Formats: sequence, structure tokens, C-alpha cells
Amino acid sequence: MKKNPTILTKTALAKTKLFQVEGLDILFDNQTQVQFERLVSSQQGAVLIVPIMEDCLVLIREYAAGVERYELGFPKGKIDPGESWREAAIRESQEEVGFLPGLVTLLDSVTLAASYMSHQTHIVLAESLSHSKTQGDEPEPLEVIHWPLADWHKLIQHPEFSEGRAYAALMLTLKQLGLL
Repeated sequence: MKKNPTILTKTALAKTKLFQVEGLDILFDNQTQVQFERLVSSQQGAVLIVPIMEDCLVLIREYAAGVERYELGFPKGKIDPGESWREAAIRESQEEVGFLPGLVTLLDSVTLAASYMSHQTHIVLAESLSHSKTQGDEPEPLEVIHWPLADWHKLIQHPEFSEGRAYAALMLTLKQLGLL
């Protein structure tokens, strides 16, 4: 197994309320020195929840500023300081789709673009849902859509379902349920 390169310096280049842009000077074992930039997010990361109710995936349609259009996907949100992935998944599920999960299962934790982002997302399966709506921080009400689990093939063909984390979450869920 290769030894990690040596990080010689870390420099804060810019900071927003969500991210910090950091410059790194890195020295590799072969004495090659390079400069990288990366986005550093909170240590806690985020959760993406796959709620299932009555053989349906519970999806949301919300505006995605990064691609400047509405996107069909799963409820998600950052983990607040002092909060566990489990607590964040339960809170976000209530805020975004109005359901309290009776059972949450961590399916995996994934990175988005490991070469230049530190962000980690915990993918959580939420089952045994009961109605329980709490106030969230969304700028507009989210459209909640119940998508038949048996029609998952049609979901991955839907033009509004394009986020890589959502694809990963769907595949992990299908595997967990023995459908893949």
C-alpha cells in the first residue's frame, strides 16, 4: 500500500457559510511537488435519506441552484454540530417529506468528488414511516412524490433525476432490499 504524500502547507483561500476553499502544497514520494485546491466542508457532512412507504420511494422535487432547474431526488441536508447521522436523517425526513422514520439504516457513506472536495454524505434508508411534519429551512414548499419502487427503472431515465448521490442511494437501497 502506498504511503500518503506529505502536505507541506494548507492555506485558506476563501470562506463561505458552507465551504472553505483551501490551497495545498503536496510533496509526493517521487519528490514531485504540486499545488491543489479543494473545497473543505463541515466535519459532520450530510445525510441523504431514502424513505420507503407502502412499496414507494418518497421523493422530493426542489430547485437545484447548481444546475439552475428543479431536480427530482431524495430528502437531504447537512448534519448540524453535535448531531449524529441518525438524528439528522430523522430530522431531515420530518422537515422535507413530513414523515418520522421508525427504522433508519446507514447504507454507506460516500464522497462527491474526492480529488477536490472533503464532503461526505451518509446514505440512509428510512422505513416504518409515520406522519410527522416539522418546519425546515427550505425557501419554498417541497413537492413530495411517491414513486413506485417497482418502477425504479423509469426513475433513472427521468430527466430531472440526475444527481450522482441519488443514483448511488437508489442502487444501495435496491441492493439492501434484494431487488438488485
